[in-house]
Amino acid sequence: MNANTRTKAIASLKYKKLLAYVFLLFVLSISCSSTSKNEEAQVAPGGGWTITVTGKVAYPQPGNISIMELKEGASAWKDTIKLKSNNTFVKKITLTEPGYYRINFYEKQMVDLILYKNNIEVSADGNNAQGAAEIKGSPDIDIIRQVQGMLNELNSSPDVVKLNEEFTQASQQRDQEKMVELQQRYQTLMKASHDKVAAVLIEKSPSLAVINLLQNNVIDRDQYFSTYDAVAGKLKGDWANYAVSKAFLDQYNSLKKLAVGQPAPEIALPNPEGQVVKLSSMKGKYVLVDFWAKWCGPCRAENPNVVKAFNKYKDKGFTVFGVSLDRSKEDWLKAIKDDGLTWTHVSDLKYWQSEAAKTYNITGIPFSLLLDPNGVIIAKNLRGSALDNKLAEIFEKKTN
Repeated sequence: MNANTRTKAIASLKYKKLLAYVFLLFVLSISCSSTSKNEEAQVAPGGGWTITVTGKVAYPQPGNISIMELKEGASAWKDTIKLKSNNTFVKKITLTEPGYYRINFYEKQMVDLILYKNNIEVSADGNNAQGAAEIKGSPDIDIIRQVQGMLNELNSSPDVVKLNEEFTQASQQRDQEKMVELQQRYQTLMKASHDKVAAVLIEKSPSLAVINLLQNNVIDRDQYFSTYDAVAGKLKGDWANYAVSKAFLDQYNSLKKLAVGQPAPEIALPNPEGQVVKLSSMKGKYVLVDFWAKWCGPCRAENPNVVKAFNKYKDKGFTVFGVSLDRSKEDWLKAIKDDGLTWTHVSDLKYWQSEAAKTYNITGIPFSLLLDPNGVIIAKNLRGSALDNKLAEIFEKKTN
């Protein structure tokens, strides 16, 4: 569950299928695909550049057309657009960096744009929120549509359709083993698709569309951290000074601290007896740092898998360091007892304001990291059989 108390359950195959469609792009109001039009901006006197937004309104309405910058936490530029007698318009805009913009047609239809150094053309019905809209000449919109198409292709493929049918049948029969097998097969197909998406994002950067897609986790940020790394490396020259790049680089640097291969940040919190225990005191063993809470249903559902792994490998050099985001000590201790969690536990009972949660940028639980005996992160968020498989791989190597 996340800070807004939404459930973050262990996803079923169908749920994972839906995720591919639901990344929060600001361009979701665009209903028609865009085409490339490589007319570029003119240098503006005094710095920056000027682009031209041209357009046509199919069904003009009483009222105004306006365009504004979408800018979080700051005053945004806004201006009006005058419609000509033939229902077309021309608007010149001076920019100093790429940005998100929105055209508001009569308070009835909104069309969102990415503006940079290309002139663009916008056509809209203008008479209702679901009206048709088309954007031409925007490389950024082309990138987003390309990625959307790749994800749609995956989830409409015959292989995935068949997997969903088999998963539904296995779920009705409560065949857990079959469900896990189908999920793993889907994960294999999804990885192949996301590998292609990652390649596109690297190729097309620097681009505000690429930044937007990565910020909205169109591909898993842990599994594809190398993509974030490659894109961050391309934000040089003018891009290094843009606000959108700086925000992305802040996110990237935060992710990098918790990337596979990095040493896990220290955690020092009280155990149930009130004694402060440090994560670093666990060095010498493989450690699962497990963020959880009594109130988190998916965490409680995952606990039996962790218990199984702990009991199987605790005598071979594996342990668990449980970090609770509970608020009540009574609740915390009851869940430990009820679920049979016989490893080290710590908590400051501060819920989402936990110092450890802040250090690790926790926005949803369950969340876990597997550390090697030196305290270095070697895997993240191993669920179900994935944890047992990883530990088997580790300890089989040690015995061979």
